This record gives sequence, structure tokens and C-alpha cells, in this order.
Amino acid sequence: MGRKIRVAQFGIGVIGRGVTKVLAQKGNMKIVGAIDLANVGQDLGDVAKLGKKLGVAISDDIEGVIRKTKPQVVIHTTSSSLKKVHMELESLIRAKVNVVSSCEELSYPYRKYPKIASRLDRLAKENQVTVVGTGVNPGFLMDAWPLFMTGVCTEVKEIRVSRIQDASHRRIPFQEKIGAGKTLKEFNELVAKGTLRHVGLSESIAMIASGLGWSLDDITETIEPILAHKEIRSDYITVKPGQAAGVKQVGYGWEKGKALITLNFEAAVGAQESYDVVNIAGTPNLEVIIKGGTHGDIATVAMLVNSIPKSIEAQPGLKTMKDLIISALPGK
Repeated sequence: MGRKIRVAQFGIGVIGRGVTKVLAQKGNMKIVGAIDLANVGQDLGDVAKLGKKLGVAISDDIEGVIRKTKPQVVIHTTSSSLKKVHMELESLIRAKVNVVSSCEELSYPYRKYPKIASRLDRLAKENQVTVVGTGVNPGFLMDAWPLFMTGVCTEVKEIRVSRIQDASHRRIPFQEKIGAGKTLKEFNELVAKGTLRHVGLSESIAMIASGLGWSLDDITETIEPILAHKEIRSDYITVKPGQAAGVKQVGYGWEKGKALITLNFEAAVGAQESYDVVNIAGTPNLEVIIKGGTHGDIATVAMLVNSIPKSIEAQPGLKTMKDLIISALPGK
């Protein structure tokens, strides 16, 4: 076995701890540093509940950790908002380290945040590193997967993707994010504030359009609650009849009044079934279904970890999943 890839983690929340557990099982990976504002001074193995210490103390000193541990890649899992994290990313780039981030708005930032995207791309090229935003959605299910599927088509006219999830067993932050247990008034207030929504539909639509060379006239989204008709209990929340069990959010990519791309996202506690489906109208027509759906947390962690080698191999700059083809890494 060759030299192990040195990895540091930035953000030790639920996803970050999941990343720790997977990295610790990979024989070609070595966790060398951990950055977070919480649990400072504690061993990463203890915080991630590995049942053993890793000899890696969590620190809130970004520059200090990078300088001392000299990682090749940092797995960044702190926020969905690019505005909130772009300075964190710039600090890592200036330290000349590759970055794989779960920030949803980083998955394809060129349309919504062109100035930030341009700056990150320029800094990454100047410092000879790559930066990529990835995850399960955005990052795979509603963008990279359908885009890669078009590779077997000689013509593509329209793409429709649906992700339907029973959120009963998802982590509590996810259930809260989809509005489970909220009254209709509370749900609408949170939507108006912009705090209740799935982040990434617009980014996924823009990525697909870019990959296919489509020039869309507009990208729009709708959002509404999925109401409970009876009492529903999850692992964390009890939803009463008339309250929101979850959210239905649909994104559209328009050209000349026609929706060329439609992304339908539904997540609700107590949903009857879970599945992911891609429909491509073209030559040939395609429909691919993942029965039972894709486990969001497991898949997000997998995409982050499996992107590490590609982030090192890729040419410097800001990359998206349409630039990378990811496959599973071997274990020990």
C-alpha cells in the first residue's frame, strides 16, 4: 500500500462525525487534524464515538491546524450557505490545501454567487489546489446522476427527477429543516424567512443545464407543506393532524416557456414510500429508479470521502460534480 492521504476535518457535526467513522476504516486515509468551535481539546475519536481515541485533538484554530498537520485535503462540513463559509474556504485555499465541502450552495455557485465563485476559482488556481462542493443532493441524485445518464443518449429533450423520502428515521436537524411538526402558519413564516427550504435545487438545475449546454431563460422554485391527515410519530417528533409532516419543493429550468428540467423534492415524516427516479425524454427515453431511496446521511458521507482522491488528482480550481466521476474507495 502506498503512502496514506493526509486528511483534516473542518466541522464535527452529525455529518462530520459520520465522515470520521468512514475515514477511520479506510486504509489509504489518515486523519491528521480536526477543526470545530465545539468540543475543543477533546479527542476526535471520542467525539465521533468510535470506541477508541485517534490522537487528534479538536481545535478552533484553522491556520494552526493546517500549519501543524499539513493535510492534503480538508473535508469541510459547516454550513449550507456559501456566504457564511466562503471566508473559511479562502483560509483553507491560502493554506494550499485541497477542499471537499458539503456546502450545498458551493455545488454549483456560478449562477447565484458568480463573484464568490470567480474569486474561489482564481485563488484555488493561484495556490494550485482544488475546491469542490458535493454531497447526495445536491452533488449526486438530482444533478450528477441524471447528467451522467445522458451519456448514453444521442439526444436529450427534457429531464425530470424526483426524490421522495420518508423522513421518519432521518436525523433531527433534517426533520426540523423540512418543517415536520409545524403548524401551517409556522411553516409559512419559516418559508418567508428563508429558513425552511431544501438548499440546492437551483444549483442542481444550473449544473445540469451547463453540462448539457442549455441556456435557460429562468430557474424558479415552488414550496408547500405536506400536511398530516393523522398523528404521525418519528424517532424525534410527533406530528398532529393538520400540521406539516414535511415539505414539497419543485424546481424548474425554463426555456421559451417550457420546463426543460423539473426537480421534485418531497420529504415528510410518515411518507408511504421512499424512492429516487430519473426520467429522461430523448433518444432513447430512460427511466431509472432506486427503490427504497438513497439514505441521505450515508450517501453524503460517502460522496465526501470518495471525492478525496479526485480532488487531489484534478486540475487546480473550483470544480463541480459534472467535472468529476466518483466511485467507491476500497476499505482496509
